[in-house]
Amino acid sequence: MKKLLFLFVLITAQTVVAQTYFTRTGMTEFKASVEAFEPVEAKNSSTTAILKAGSGDIAAQLFINAFQFRVALMQEHFNENYMDSDKFPKAVFRGKIKDFDQQSIDPNKEYSLTGSLTVRGIKKDIQTTIKISTSNNTIKLTSSFSVAPEDFGIKIPSIVSNKIAEKINITLDYELVEKK
Repeated sequence: MKKLLFLFVLITAQTVVAQTYFTRTGMTEFKASVEAFEPVEAKNSSTTAILKAGSGDIAAQLFINAFQFRVALMQEHFNENYMDSDKFPKAVFRGKIKDFDQQSIDPNKEYSLTGSLTVRGIKKDIQTTIKISTSNNTIKLTSSFSVAPEDFGIKIPSIVSNKIAEKINITLDYELVEKK
């Protein structure tokens, strides 16, 4: 009986540790607008994100040229002049959700999220909060943080610098499903 109980506990523990959640349709938005000028904002609805439920490790990746702007010319300038998306096609985040416990997620609590964001080949440490909720075997993650263009070697020409915010607000909204 003890052997059977031990085997059950071992299998259950491995299942919990091995649970992985993912999405390929995560929404990442950024806003770099200044009042009185045309909004500088875009959405990317094809962010891939993965969460290891046992450890709280999280990673996300998106293609820079998948950001959609309302104005096509703005999108072209973004990719060619600022982000060099041909040379640096992806942005990657790798981090950890502190005190993540899938069994006791509190949707009213903000969890600590730390990690590094790599854009244009430059890595920057990020520290923010993340809200987590669950529903029907999915985990929903929402977060926001700000970065400065110069953090990633992005030079804003003086002719347009008054039209672009000094801090870019990034919002994440991911709904992850269990990977079988």
